[in-house]
Amino acid sequence: MSTHPFWSALVDDAASLPPGGAPLPEALAAHAARTADDGAGLVGTVVLRDTDLPLARGSDAPLTVAVTGGAGQLAGPAGLAARLGLRLVALEIALRDHDDLAGNARRVVAALDAARADGVLDDDVAVRVELPATPADHAWRSAAEVVAAAELRLGLPTGGVGPGPASDVLLGWIDAALDLETPFSCTGGLDRAVGHDAPDGDARHGFLNVLLATRALYDGTTTDQARVLLEERDPGAVVEAVRSADLGGVRRWFTSFRSGSVAAPWDDLRALGLAG
Repeated sequence: MSTHPFWSALVDDAASLPPGGAPLPEALAAHAARTADDGAGLVGTVVLRDTDLPLARGSDAPLTVAVTGGAGQLAGPAGLAARLGLRLVALEIALRDHDDLAGNARRVVAALDAARADGVLDDDVAVRVELPATPADHAWRSAAEVVAAAELRLGLPTGGVGPGPASDVLLGWIDAALDLETPFSCTGGLDRAVGHDAPDGDARHGFLNVLLATRALYDGTTTDQARVLLEERDPGAVVEAVRSADLGGVRRWFTSFRSGSVAAPWDDLRALGLAG
């Protein structure tokens, strides 16, 4: 079973992060063993904490390193990855100074500029800046503008542990990213293709729903119209919408989502007749 190019590298393999928390060596071994029939083409990078970098020694997997500290800690993981001979593809860092989000974003940009000027960080390493799980108010948008001006990417905190964002909040984030012409990735909670209630009762968005809503907002539809697509839970209706929508340009903006289970999104795509 092959992966259509549209789905290529849609999932960042976060098996070693919560809530799964698999030991990193096991997660890397599973990544290396994955075949086309297991959805290998669906997977982009392996996500790991910067503190776990030494455990990745010897791996040739493309890595996204999640920085656990602040802006001043960005150069260290990049340098360590280089010394270990690892394939660093992307860095992720979360803004934590909620009282000064834009200032926090500027500190991140300054640290990245310094790391690149010192030759510690290659220019081709993508950088995702995760904004907090709050509505896209003035402070949120001001920080997003700093990220966009530096040509970095946005990380949208869509879940993982606990419930995902409310529909209007998620749509506000996506709309802001599109308005700023800034690619974004989602940092969890989208393991399944179609929106549903998780076993713990929390509502979860489906990654197909997010793709459809992104296309709708990009086309200039109203938030209400995009919400209908985001909240559709009938698999048949979602598949029909996916087949009829022009999703060709959506991946330029919605680049990937983090998942602790590559099998779940892959199995859903196959079951819905969208992979193969």
